[in-house]
Amino acid sequence: MDTEKRTPRDRMVFSAAQLIRRQGVTATGVRDVVVHADAPRGSVQHYFPDGKEQLVNEAVDWAGRYAGARIERFLGRIRHPTPSRLFTAMVRQWIDEYRAQGFGAGCPLAAATVDCAEISESTRAHVVAALDTWRRPVAAALVGMGVPRRKAPSLATVMISALEGAIILARAEQDVRPLTTVARELGPFLDGYLAD
Repeated sequence: MDTEKRTPRDRMVFSAAQLIRRQGVTATGVRDVVVHADAPRGSVQHYFPDGKEQLVNEAVDWAGRYAGARIERFLGRIRHPTPSRLFTAMVRQWIDEYRAQGFGAGCPLAAATVDCAEISESTRAHVVAALDTWRRPVAAALVGMGVPRRKAPSLATVMISALEGAIILARAEQDVRPLTTVARELGPFLDGYLAD
């Protein structure tokens, strides 16, 4: 979405997701979001009457939709899609980001889970829904490649879980090696489902 075409509300949701992925929910203040989004003062109360929790939940929803939509874009760039090639594309976006921008940001879904799973049932529920919004297109893509329909959802869970873990390790180690390793090692396992 073009930044100039975003409404102040859209910009705030996007900014919240970007700040959460860098500093977590707890350290992301509503004023920080307003400044980052270049939104008018008082816009939080106008657009998010339930306050920060509503803003965080909508940022989580946005992150799930963004991750899910990326699957179709990845598939559009893969000449002969296989589960391992899709997973490599999912991993590659993070490798490219970390090489270009450093290791400052992670997944907003992981950050929201770490900060809110025990203190906000509402945010935890939004994270669960966002992960499902991401997992469904991965599973659908796997079925389209020939993975048995009954196996695709669990294989999508494995892919997302492995990616999220590798992101955390890469940030901790300040090295893309966990990402390259998980793509290389998981690839044959993923493609093994095509033979079933």
